[in-house]
Amino acid sequence: MRSCIWLRCLGQKVANRFRKGGVEHFVDSLQDFCREKLFFLCRIFYMSEKIILGVDPGTRITGYGLIRVLSHGYAPLDFGTIRPSLKLSQAERYLTIFEGVIHLIETHKPDAVAVETQFVYKNVQSAMKLGMARAAVLLAAAKKGVEVVEYAPTKAKLAVVGNGGASKTQVQKMTQMLLKLSQPPTPEDAADALALAICHAHNLRKIIHV
Repeated sequence: MRSCIWLRCLGQKVANRFRKGGVEHFVDSLQDFCREKLFFLCRIFYMSEKIILGVDPGTRITGYGLIRVLSHGYAPLDFGTIRPSLKLSQAERYLTIFEGVIHLIETHKPDAVAVETQFVYKNVQSAMKLGMARAAVLLAAAKKGVEVVEYAPTKAKLAVVGNGGASKTQVQKMTQMLLKLSQPPTPEDAADALALAICHAHNLRKIIHV
């Protein structure tokens, strides 16, 4: 259907240029049109090959979600959590997160890692611990040479639900619908990570249509 529309546009454009200036305008018109559409198709192809890893860092539970960006939507590849043992020291927990993200990157080879930005906690200790968990994710992506993008939780919710103040349950249900899952993704940390990946995919689509 879209090809037919392009052909009609080409026919109209070429006919007008031919009437105005003859063969030279005909050739110029044909080249301009083909160049424009080829560039558009290349951008669509570039985006459709993207694999995005979303990560919701946490000292106890780090959620992750992987999607492939398709021309007509998204396909879920994997989602779940990284859970360091509570018996480990703080340093060993961050190492577990780091190694877990490294494993995901080596397995799925994502084009980008979308990470949730840090809340400003009143509890300084909690903020510091979360910051170090985020650092473990960022270092893993940097070590493997993968692009890192960061999004606030409200922006991810807005992209998935259409409401920056959406509840965890709403995020899970909308993520299920967008990815055509048989049931809402669990736990919530994994759903949040998938929402981050979808949020970045939305941003890519905006770039494509500029």
